[in-house]
Amino acid sequence: MTDEPNGPVGAPSPNSPPLNAAQRTTPARRRGAARADAVPRMETVRVTAPDLQRRAALETTRSRLVLTAAGFLVLFLAVVLKLADATIVQPLRPHRPEHPIAALVAAPQDLDADALAKRAMITDRNGQILAVSLPTAELFADPRQVVDPGAVIAKLRTVLPDLDEADARRRLAESNKEFVFLDRRITPRQEIEINNLGIPGIDFLPTEERHYPMGRVAAQVLGGVDVDEHGVAGVEKWFDKRLMADPTTPLRLSIDVRVQAVVEEELAAAIEEFKALGGAGIMMDANTGEVLAMVSLPDYDANDFGHADPDSRFNHAVSGAYEPGSTFKLQTAAMALDDGVIHIWDQFNTVDPIHIGRFTITDFEPARHNFEVPEIIAYSSNIGASHIAVLVGAQRQRAWLQKLGFFVRSPIQLPESAPPIVQPAKSWQLATIMTVSFGNGIAVTPIQLMSGTDAIVDGGIYHPPTLLALPPGAPVPGERVMQPETSETMRKLMRLVVTAGTGTPAKVPGYLVGAKTGTSQKVGKHGYKLHANLSSMIAAFPINAPRYLVYAMLDSPHADASTHGYTTGGWTAGPVIRNVIARVAPMLGLLPASPEQLQVEEQEVSIPLRPERPAGAPVAAARREPASPLPVSVVPVVPSARRSWHQAALPVTAVAAAQAAEIPAVAAR
Repeated sequence: MTDEPNGPVGAPSPNSPPLNAAQRTTPARRRGAARADAVPRMETVRVTAPDLQRRAALETTRSRLVLTAAGFLVLFLAVVLKLADATIVQPLRPHRPEHPIAALVAAPQDLDADALAKRAMITDRNGQILAVSLPTAELFADPRQVVDPGAVIAKLRTVLPDLDEADARRRLAESNKEFVFLDRRITPRQEIEINNLGIPGIDFLPTEERHYPMGRVAAQVLGGVDVDEHGVAGVEKWFDKRLMADPTTPLRLSIDVRVQAVVEEELAAAIEEFKALGGAGIMMDANTGEVLAMVSLPDYDANDFGHADPDSRFNHAVSGAYEPGSTFKLQTAAMALDDGVIHIWDQFNTVDPIHIGRFTITDFEPARHNFEVPEIIAYSSNIGASHIAVLVGAQRQRAWLQKLGFFVRSPIQLPESAPPIVQPAKSWQLATIMTVSFGNGIAVTPIQLMSGTDAIVDGGIYHPPTLLALPPGAPVPGERVMQPETSETMRKLMRLVVTAGTGTPAKVPGYLVGAKTGTSQKVGKHGYKLHANLSSMIAAFPINAPRYLVYAMLDSPHADASTHGYTTGGWTAGPVIRNVIARVAPMLGLLPASPEQLQVEEQEVSIPLRPERPAGAPVAAARREPASPLPVSVVPVVPSARRSWHQAALPVTAVAAAQAAEIPAVAAR
């Protein structure tokens, strides 16, 4: 029997599996029927073509998202690996090249020039650093990027408490500018702290700052630089182009900081002891003209050049023109001896003062007999020097002084070197001849006096003074200005000053010292000042074979018990010379000689105070004061404007001072 279908034609049989049997695992049962009566039920699901297309698009999108995520994952892993390599495995080094200290010291020629200063170092003759440029930074801003100047300044002041708020606010308000300085000198630590503030529009400019490690040592010699590292004084200014053009080669000066320190200490001690207003000291190599020490007091710290007062910056050794006093008698004796005008045994009338019209030339200590040439130098006779100068005459006197550099500015490498003050040729008459013979009526700088005296002691060779150390084996510049025999005689006279004359306080045990003292009255607005002296001494050692010259000068010293009431050069400047030689000579390799050796060497430079005239020897053409000296008109030298103690040291002539009715006579020692 055939079963007939219960439903419409084409309907599935009730006993056939449902169309979605593959998606359905739980059999269906009739409501209320037992679980055992459950029978599979069939459901019909129609999937159309659009559904299939949507399913395909979703599948494509899912595949693309998976691929994109995988790509981003790969990139992220690459970045992580690169950061790990750059920060942990192989960290980047600083951009600035670093050099070990050993390389800087042992082989500076191997350094990269970019790592060195833009301005060369300055050293003393032994390599001690006197000036060096160190890296620093300048703080600047771009006002266009600064939104709130007040807030920016407040942040900067947390690091720079000295920042000028008003000036900084004015600069930041200049919105039309792209670059304005806020601070020209900040330290590396301040640079880091400001950088950490993260202020937009604030940046740094690498630069250098000049430092002077020795402070006050040779401050006036070194001078200083401005904020842009350009020299404005001293050797910094004189050698400015050289220091900037060759920054890798230090500028080696002739200064020896050891000698410089000793001269400064002894000069400062004398100024304090004698309550002087100031002073100057110089030490020079007699064979080369190299300046080993140049001291001027008061001084200043070279690192504070911008705040030093003008009196402290004034270099009395080269900028002050002073009447040299009796130290100039060496020139008078040398010119007369070299020209054969006088002989060492000639006598001159030193008992009677010299009268020129209503004016008089006298000696500090009146002589009781006529002096011979050694006595005139040893006892510093103004009258005797005047007689000698009259024999020389104006023309030869001027020619001699010009030959030894007293009529022109000293060639020392300092822009502050001052010209001398001398009388014009038309006024160089009898009174000028006499007063110049003992160092009045003419003004020269101490460095000029040193160079002129150097020619006298070094065999008659004039060496231009220099602040540069001569390279080993380099030729020594020099010019012969007098006969060697004249120099030999003058050395004997200088030794006599120390052994029997006004320079006995300069005696140094174990050394042969030759010297000449000088004391001149200071000059004021109305002529010479009473009881105000410039006391000085110039010395050479060892005088039998001179190696070095030393000069010391005190302004307005006051007498004490050690000077027996005197303020002359021998008593006040003499101890400075003595102490300096005793301290620096061993440093320079000159050890004290034994008594036996000294006795032998003393014979080489000895000369009697009153040499006997050899039989038949000629006599000086004139030994007496001219019978009828003509009255002369002397043009006074007007002091230039100064504000410090050197103001009163500029000269007027002796006759002009007497005309001003300040003193009745000229007396210098």
